[in-house]
Amino acid sequence: MTEPVTEPLDEPVPPRSTFAERHAVLALGYGGREDPPDPADVLAMPIVLHISKADPPMRSDLLAAAAIATVRICLDERAGPGGEWDEHFRAWTSARIRKVARRARGAQWEAALTVDGVTAEVGAAQARALVPGRVGDLDSRIKKLQIGGTDLEHDDPGPPRPAVPVLWIDRSLDMTVGKAAAQVAHASMLLAAAMSVEQAQAWAGQGFECSVRDADPAQWAIVRALVDGDGAGAVAVRDAGFTEVAPGSMTVIALASP
Repeated sequence: MTEPVTEPLDEPVPPRSTFAERHAVLALGYGGREDPPDPADVLAMPIVLHISKADPPMRSDLLAAAAIATVRICLDERAGPGGEWDEHFRAWTSARIRKVARRARGAQWEAALTVDGVTAEVGAAQARALVPGRVGDLDSRIKKLQIGGTDLEHDDPGPPRPAVPVLWIDRSLDMTVGKAAAQVAHASMLLAAAMSVEQAQAWAGQGFECSVRDADPAQWAIVRALVDGDGAGAVAVRDAGFTEVAPGSMTVIALASP
């Protein structure tokens, strides 16, 4: 009697890096190297915002999706030591951190999903953070997407969700949705970097969920006082002032808990 042939089980593929190793790279911070003379050599992370013309998402949900997608890709195994995106991320974080948000709809969004990156969904909103690289090498599927010209109305989604970080935006700056997306994406990176590896891993276990809320002057004064005080659990984003806001403007304050 012939013995049945059994296929050998595939050996599990070991991770390229541990979460702690990836977090350690993020926690190193970011370089302040001056921009290169040729604008095409500037390094930037593209963020694609899915904004349907017929049924646009809520602004707060879309911004939360942009923030989540960004921190996810920064701590993705492929972006960590030994991963296929490692060199791109190390080069990008050694320079000025640049992000450029673009709008996509319909077939444009479907095409963006085929470019290396990570997508996040919040409610009906979707955003995709892509692997950073030279502006001059930007994928043609992304280069054709519109940067400005589309905005979303501010909404009032209610109090921040309990037990997840909240990113407060200075409403008085009246940033476009694309500018605000880049700012909250900065904030989620900085917040994860400022956390201990245990805190960051716990946040990862929640899918990096967060709330994004507009801060009126009274709320902004409260969170600004946290930054000006001991700063524990609060991270501020100060913009370089290349677009829309004055240099040094504090655009977003991220709190590890509401």
